Amino acid sequence: MLKQLTLAMLLSSLPLYTFATPNKTLANTPPMGWSSWNHFGLGIDDATVRAQADAMVTSGMRDAGYVYINIDDGWEGERDANGILRPNNKFPDMKALANYVHSKGLKLGIYSSPGPKTCGGYEGSYQHEEQDAQTFAAWGIDYLKYDLCSFFNIILEEENEQRARQLLRNAYIKMHQALQKTGRPIVFSLCEYGIDDVWQWGATVGGNLWRTTGDIEDNYKSMARIGFGQAGLSSYAGPGHWNDPDMLEVGNGGMTTDEYQTHISLWALLAAPLFAGNDLTHMTAETIALLTNAEVLAIDQDLAGKQGEQVYANDDIEIWARTLADGSQAVGLFNRSQSPQDIQLSFKDIGFNHPVKVRDIWLHKDLGVLEKQYQTMVTAHGVVLLKITS
Repeated sequence: MLKQLTLAMLLSSLPLYTFATPNKTLANTPPMGWSSWNHFGLGIDDATVRAQADAMVTSGMRDAGYVYINIDDGWEGERDANGILRPNNKFPDMKALANYVHSKGLKLGIYSSPGPKTCGGYEGSYQHEEQDAQTFAAWGIDYLKYDLCSFFNIILEEENEQRARQLLRNAYIKMHQALQKTGRPIVFSLCEYGIDDVWQWGATVGGNLWRTTGDIEDNYKSMARIGFGQAGLSSYAGPGHWNDPDMLEVGNGGMTTDEYQTHISLWALLAAPLFAGNDLTHMTAETIALLTNAEVLAIDQDLAGKQGEQVYANDDIEIWARTLADGSQAVGLFNRSQSPQDIQLSFKDIGFNHPVKVRDIWLHKDLGVLEKQYQTMVTAHGVVLLKITS
């Protein structure tokens, strides 16, 4: 994937263009599932996808709410004489694969690009948007990740800034309209790394979710930079249209348990899409517990759809809070330092001027009724995730 992209000079202070609205019957809560990229990269095939679908069921992840099995880059073959895109020989029958995934009570996602080539150098959807959308629908695809990749070079060739901005938006509106024309409900995921503040216009081009950053990596520095960097974006998210800080790295081995707990806690507070990016066929009980904690997932999937925000930050301590549909608050006390830190939460800072009930989500433990504040020691790179109720 492309790691470092900026249009800061190319696309600056120009009027926005309103083209479309997303399909509001889709992604009413942040989508949950699995994606192949983080663990398998381009080394993905039919057998691997089927195995991941099987493991999604047997691990309990499907029943916890994970339903999408998403094939990222690396499935594409060549176009036939009529321009119809065929999968490569690693995917002998995409329709049969979709049927298999659907038989498990799951949904199948796929990947393409508005450019001539994908990030991995495979065939993109450039000038074949309607053909590809019809092909995806015929296969039974339920989700499309649309990655900017080589289309970025087309944008850079445009010297007029206003036309460059229109090109960027039009690339996504064109596929959105093509998907709509198929009549099949397909979640539309915009992947353009946050270029040109996509959160301000992603919904207007039909996006159900949009990446706000470059690619995540399986280390604390990358995860923290991306996750804590979402401050200020909450007003752009809600049912049917979500900010996407990229996939989960939980279970890939590059972080400690405390760091992975921080990862999924922060994503839940952010109302972020939750796509596991590990090998589901080789998970420890600890990884499954991290990914299927019902109380954490309930925060992410809260029907009010309100993304959380940073309410306090000082040195290496951050406090984030999210208002839930029942009027309670989900609150994360985050320690970004490399040593344990004492963190104090004042209830008035999150809107409570009276005694409240406090529950520790990861410990599954009620902490009782407290009057003004809560104070606790938080491990290095760790989190204490609370639910606070009047």
